[in-house]
Amino acid sequence: MGKYKKFIAVLMVTAVVVGGLAGCSSSSSEKKDSTASTTGTIDAIKERGTIRIGVFSDKSPFGYVDSNGENQGFDVYIAKRFAKDLLGDESKVEFVLVDAASRVAYLESNKVDIIMANFTVTDERKQKVDFANPYMKVSLGIVSPDSALITSVDQLKGKKAIVAKGTTAQTYLTENYPDIELVKYEQYSEIFQALKDGRGDAIVNDNTEVIAWAKENPGFTVGVASLGGQDTIAPAVAKGNTELLTWINEELTTLGKENFIHKAYEETLLSVYGADYEESLVIEGGVV
Repeated sequence: MGKYKKFIAVLMVTAVVVGGLAGCSSSSSEKKDSTASTTGTIDAIKERGTIRIGVFSDKSPFGYVDSNGENQGFDVYIAKRFAKDLLGDESKVEFVLVDAASRVAYLESNKVDIIMANFTVTDERKQKVDFANPYMKVSLGIVSPDSALITSVDQLKGKKAIVAKGTTAQTYLTENYPDIELVKYEQYSEIFQALKDGRGDAIVNDNTEVIAWAKENPGFTVGVASLGGQDTIAPAVAKGNTELLTWINEELTTLGKENFIHKAYEETLLSVYGADYEESLVIEGGVV
C-alpha cells in the first residue's frame, strides 16, 4: 500500500512538471506570435530606430542601386521622406531589396514594414496585403525591336511576350490572352536583356518603364503605350496593420499640401519622361 501511494505521488509530480512545461511553451509561443504581429507597428519601428522599406534594385527610374551602391529612384525618394517624418531623419530608412514576385511574401514574413516597389494595386493583391492611398497612375505598355515592331497586342498571338514574374503584365496576359506564350524572368534587368538577345518578341510591362528603357536603347520602340485599364501604384503594408496604414495615408495627405509627389517626379522622373507626362502620372495627396 505504501509503494502504491508513492507511485501515485510520483505520477502527480510528473503531471505538474509536464503541465508547467506545457504552460511555459504555450506562453513562449504566444509571446513569439505577439511579437511577430507587432513587428511593423509604429512603436516597434520607433523602438528599432529604423523603418524597413522594400524597394527594387533594378527598376530605374523607380527603384535602383546606382554605381556608388546607393538606392535611388522615385519610390526611394518618397520612402526617405516617410523615414524623415516618422523617425526624424531620412537616413533611418533601411532599404530591403525585393523583386516583383517576392513583394507580398516579404510583408507576410515581416521582413519589411512597407513595400514601395512600384506596387500596382490589384484585387488579387488586396486579399494578401493592405494598400495605402496611391501616389502614381500607370498602365501597361509594349516595347519591341524596330525591325519587328509590335503595334497591337493582337500581333503577339502565337509569339513570345517577355514579362517579369509576379507583375500585373503577367496577370493581364494570362487572363486575357492565353494564346500568347509568356517568357518569365525574376528580375527586371533580365527581361530587357532577354529582349536584346531575341528570347522573345516584345516586353509587356508598366508603360512608364518600357518608355524610359526605349529612350535609352536605340533600335527599340514602344509600339503600344497604353494597354488595359489605368492602374495605381501605392505603398503596401502587412494585412491588418491598420496603424501603419493610417499613418501612411495621413502622411500622403500632408505631403499633398506641399505638392511633394510632384517634387519627387521632378527630381527623379522629369529627365526621363519630361514635363508632358507629369500630370498623367502623379497622384498628389493620395487622391486620384
